[in-house]
Amino acid sequence: MPEQRFQKLRKTLSLNEFNSVEFLTKKAKELEEADPQLSARILVRVKNLKKQAIVKKQKATNEEQQIKSTVNKSAGAEKKQNQVNNDMSQLSETNKNKSNINDSLLKDKLINREKMTKIIKSHFILYVLLPTFIFAFYQIFIATERYESQAKVIVQQPDSMSTMDSGMALLSGLGVPATGSDAQLVKAYIYSNDMIKYLNVELKLREHYEQSFIDYFSRIHITDSRDQLYKYYQDHVDVIIDEPSRIIIIKTQGFDSEYAQRLAKTIVKRAEWFINSIGHQLAKEQLVFIQGEHELIEKRLAEAQKELLLFQQKYNLLDPTAEGTAMQQITYTLEGQIATKQTELKTLQAIMHKNAPQIKGLVNELNALQAQLENERNKLSQSGQEDIPVSEIMSRFTDYKIKMELALQAYTSSQISLEKSRIEAYRQMKYLITVEEPTLSEDNKYPDVLYNISLFLLLLSLFFGIAKIVITTIRELK
Repeated sequence: MPEQRFQKLRKTLSLNEFNSVEFLTKKAKELEEADPQLSARILVRVKNLKKQAIVKKQKATNEEQQIKSTVNKSAGAEKKQNQVNNDMSQLSETNKNKSNINDSLLKDKLINREKMTKIIKSHFILYVLLPTFIFAFYQIFIATERYESQAKVIVQQPDSMSTMDSGMALLSGLGVPATGSDAQLVKAYIYSNDMIKYLNVELKLREHYEQSFIDYFSRIHITDSRDQLYKYYQDHVDVIIDEPSRIIIIKTQGFDSEYAQRLAKTIVKRAEWFINSIGHQLAKEQLVFIQGEHELIEKRLAEAQKELLLFQQKYNLLDPTAEGTAMQQITYTLEGQIATKQTELKTLQAIMHKNAPQIKGLVNELNALQAQLENERNKLSQSGQEDIPVSEIMSRFTDYKIKMELALQAYTSSQISLEKSRIEAYRQMKYLITVEEPTLSEDNKYPDVLYNISLFLLLLSLFFGIAKIVITTIRELK
């Protein structure tokens, strides 16, 4: 802005130069080509000064005319003339004194402003530029270089649909992909104390970060506690989860590129062991429970089969139900034959003498059939040596058979559940797949000198500006 440049120019000029028409006119001609806007603004100041001079002259002329008119009216009185002359001289002296006072006040203001500007500049140098210079010197010449290795991994579950037949696929249902909680679980384990303990054993993590060639502010110290080591580890190992793809990005820092790469490889290997062990453990516990239940059901089936077999062997029965049905069929057949013979006997008795051979033969045959029927009925009411009724034998056999069938159904369901549990356990298996092997960095990535210095300078300038505003506000309120 021209006005800002004009104010800057005003600070560089003395009071006489700033109020001199000739000097400002010459200055405007010099800046006409380089900065025409500033030159035009200086000419405005020249015009204002000329107007002020004209106004002053007009006031002085008016005052002189008034004095002259007064003198003309009293031309005969020398004392009055002398008095008028004295008044004019006093008036001119008063105007000069006022002008000198205004000039002195303006000079004081300019001097105070210049002093404040110098103080602010000195404070800015002391509190902003000097610390920035020290920080820049540390970043460029003292800070130890750090190298970074990067690896990318992802948690995946097997596709069970492609490894089973159609029957098992119906039992298993649809496959479920790995969720975001698995990636968070891997991240939590990488940042855990267990991982730090493992890295201390495998890679001597603390010894690497305690090396003497590392600068004081970049290394971990011998006196630092385990919690400080944990924070230091979190600052030098970064785990980022890409939400859309579920890819886990692992970045490790070391004071040489090979160690950074080995650190990333070891972390990936240990995280893979952790996620696999969790999957195996869950699958194993689930299968152990289901197999235990299946063994109990299998034992029940074996006991039911054994009881049924012992019952059949005890009574020499292959199928008591079939044998009882056959015995009933014989009884029904004998009853039919007896009814037929009784009909024939009544018919013959109606036409023959009761002592006729045919009637006697028919009576004997009828008696034999009735005796056989009675014998068969006795077989149905009792069985063999222990005199147990066939009905009771059939009832016991039915109980044993139902018990065995129920055990067989439970065994079949358990067998299906076991196979389904095996499939589910396989589906729950999780594997950490490496998408990108840990990289070997050729150039150091840290410290980022330009970024760090710029950020440091920006923050200090911001704090300095805030402090200046606060202090100025407090002074004005006083």
